[in-house]
Amino acid sequence: MLHTFVALVSDKPGVLTRVASLFRRLNLNIVSLTVGESERPETSRMTIVCEAPETAAHRIRASLYKLEITIDVDEVGRSEAVIRELCLIKVAAGPKTRSAIFELANVFRARVVDLAPESIMLEMTGAASKIEGLLQVLKESDYEILEVSRTGRMAMRRGHHTTKVLKALGTPTRDNFTSHDQPDYPNKPDPESILPNEFPNVHEEEEYDITEAAEEHNADHGEEA
Repeated sequence: MLHTFVALVSDKPGVLTRVASLFRRLNLNIVSLTVGESERPETSRMTIVCEAPETAAHRIRASLYKLEITIDVDEVGRSEAVIRELCLIKVAAGPKTRSAIFELANVFRARVVDLAPESIMLEMTGAASKIEGLLQVLKESDYEILEVSRTGRMAMRRGHHTTKVLKALGTPTRDNFTSHDQPDYPNKPDPESILPNEFPNVHEEEEYDITEAAEEHNADHGEEA
């Protein structure tokens, strides 16, 4: 099952490495990861999509809170958030095939952002399934796809809606869900709920001493010599 986490982290060098290392230690595959500026100063916003068991979301969120660079973490679902992805597709196209690709782009509501004598570049924003659909049609139509660049998921929780709107979206309703006092990011879990961790071979982030590593490297090469 795919889980989507939105994390606010300190805008410091090495933050991306520490988050990626955490998922490596949890033995979880990161499907996509996008990072950018947030509405808060000196804070970056990460959207992390990973594949994990359905019941693992709470433990993953708790593990992210173990990192001192983490400010807030939220796990969002399709019905609770607006989820989009940006994709650029460069397709080989000559004078005889351009018009057909233009029509195909209109059907999928993609934009032509570059036109060269031998290629067309399309820009498409939407759900991953919509992007996959366009790529599949291009391949089945025997068009040569030269390059594909995808951002991965970007997600943001929806605003406060009425119960009817929430039901239409498929979101489970709660008595206090539509309260305007609800924070965008749920409260940080208690330390007692974080431990023990259900994932094997998980430990705290280890500090990496580059000086010590260099000395060990030189010692190893000295012994070989």
